[in-house]
Amino acid sequence: MVIPAAATAPPAQRLPGIDALKALACVLIIWHHLAFYGPMSDVVHHAAPGLMDWLYTYGRMAVQVFLVVGGFLAACSLAPKGVAVFQQPGRLILRRYRRLALPLMVAVFITVAVAALVRPWLAGDSVPDAPTFWQLLSHIFLLQDVLGQEALSAGIWYVAIDFQLFVISVAVLSLLRDTRHRWLVLALAAVSLLYVNRVAGLDATGLYFFGSYALGMLAWWASRSTQPARWLLAIAVLGGLALALDFRGRILVAVVVALGLVGLQRGLWTARWLQAPGLLQLGQISYSVFLIHFPVCLLVNAFVSHFWPTQLLANTLGLLAAFLLSLLAGAALYRGVESPHAPLRAWRRNRLMPQ
Repeated sequence: MVIPAAATAPPAQRLPGIDALKALACVLIIWHHLAFYGPMSDVVHHAAPGLMDWLYTYGRMAVQVFLVVGGFLAACSLAPKGVAVFQQPGRLILRRYRRLALPLMVAVFITVAVAALVRPWLAGDSVPDAPTFWQLLSHIFLLQDVLGQEALSAGIWYVAIDFQLFVISVAVLSLLRDTRHRWLVLALAAVSLLYVNRVAGLDATGLYFFGSYALGMLAWWASRSTQPARWLLAIAVLGGLALALDFRGRILVAVVVALGLVGLQRGLWTARWLQAPGLLQLGQISYSVFLIHFPVCLLVNAFVSHFWPTQLLANTLGLLAAFLLSLLAGAALYRGVESPHAPLRAWRRNRLMPQ
């Protein structure tokens, strides 16, 4: 979702298509959740059932974009030439945790406050219950799904998975300090795609999603290799075997995104719209938007359903308002918390390193 925390990672905006893909995936995830969580979507569904059903069923596949891009950027920063460039894996993992957890905790506490505010107005399963101590503690350590604790916001599961995938990548790349570790990546990818990803009960573990993440890593190495054919073949074979064994639309999306990234990086094709300033900006703040959009959607749902519970126009405008307000709230969270120059991050640095 965000660039792995390593000094060797080049800015995402310098890698063709990365920010644009993250932006498009972010938009789809927001609209998937707007379609998934009512009651505004229930009203609009009567007028546009096809659109709402598509968003409900297929919008979540945009997660595959984040998975592949995450693996692509992990390989870019951790082993850009096929050999690990980091020396302190524990410190690297801790830095990654801090980058993910700080904006996440801010978003979780905002969600808890908004849920308490709208609970009297908005009935249904979409409003999380008041959190317990153990729920909050499990969220702090990104273990809520592993420990069977109910998530306090939509999409938080992905943050935990993203962290697990990063830890797995660092561990694999630390085992062998040469290009042989790529065989471990391939082996784990095969285990994930051919077995683990087909067992629904394992979806709280990073290994369930490692296949898609590894396709992104292979895409990076293919995009920088003087012999890209072998990496492209590995992507095609892994993806083809996985789809032949058990066709999953999400895996097809991951394969297409991985191959598309290789094509973009190697200049096989270009698309000017991928460099649109709005897409690049949204891609940069996509993690913050992803974190904060759920409480925004809760608040708008509660307001609209209270005053205009059945009016189609009001609920349609409510969906659009929730989307736009999510983007604004994400920009604010990015500027205030996630950005390297955010006041909260600067305050933490000053407290840890007093002058």
